[in-house]
Parts: sequence; structure tokens; C-alpha cells
Amino acid sequence: MKQRTAHPPDMAAQDQRPPDIATMRAATAGLLAEDSQLPRYEDLELTLLRLRDFLALLIPVIEDLASPLPARDVPTQCALAGVSTARHRLNDVPVGTERVGLVSEVKRAQRLALSVDALCDHYENLNGIST
Repeated sequence: MKQRTAHPPDMAAQDQRPPDIATMRAATAGLLAEDSQLPRYEDLELTLLRLRDFLALLIPVIEDLASPLPARDVPTQCALAGVSTARHRLNDVPVGTERVGLVSEVKRAQRLALSVDALCDHYENLNGIST
């Protein structure tokens, strides 16, 4: 008798779920608030990882949404510009022996948070979701 083994769902099936825009926006709100406090460095490291994960999820989703649309479509151009900016910000890391302080890391996290928010806007815009 042949033994059957269960296979985990493939990545394509897992990627079919829509991004959790509300969670992403909640995660960026504290960083982007005018009266935000400086976080602990350990908390900031986790926040940076989370923001990078959000962008890694959102970038291909936005590209997939934009790909069937006309290239001259203004929302499409804006969305792809947002993707380009997000990619640039993902690559914005300290180089060599450059010291990283808390304030500079918070500013980097805020830039990533701005890109997450922008891509959330583009996701909603390209899907016709009004908030």
C-alpha cells in the first residue's frame, strides 16, 4: 500500500490572500505621528523588519495590479513610482563603518513607513477601494 503524505499549500495559494492594509496602516501610524516618542532600539529593530516585510509583500502586489493597466494611466504611473521609491528606501542601509544612531534609524523607519502607507494607498486606488 502506497503511503500518502500531506503537502503544505504552495506559495501561489498562500499569496492569493489580499494584504492586510489595516494592520499595515496601524503599524505605520505611531512612527508617522507628529508627537511620536523615540522607541527603544530593540523595538525599532523589530519595526524595521516588519516594515521591510510589508514592502516585500506590497511591491509585487502593486506591480501585478498595475501590469494589465495602460502605461499612460496616471494612477498606474503613480503606483509604479511609489514602488520605485519603496525599492530605493529598502536599499537605504548604512554603509561600511558608518555608525547608526537611534535618531537616524527612526528616520529610516519613518521613510519606510511612508512607503508602506503610499503603497497601501496605491493598492486601494488600483482596486477601487474607497476608505
